[in-house]
Amino acid sequence: MLKLASLIWSILAVAFAGALIIVVLNVPTPAQEDMRAIPIAAAIGALLAIPAAIYVAKRIMALTKQ
Repeated sequence: MLKLASLIWSILAVAFAGALIIVVLNVPTPAQEDMRAIPIAAAIGALLAIPAAIYVAKRIMALTKQ
C-alpha cells in the first residue's frame, strides 16, 4: 500500500499545492508578502496531501481486494 500511496501523493501534492498557491495569489496582499507565502502554501499543500493519499490508497486497496 505504501507504493500506491506514494504514487497518489505525488499527484495530490501537486494539485493541493497548486490550489493553495492560487489562493495565495488571489488574496490581495503586498507583493513581498506573496513571495513569502507561496512556498509556505506549497508546503502546506504537500503536507495536506499525505492523509488524502493514504485514504485514497486504502479505498483503492479495499475496492480491488478479491
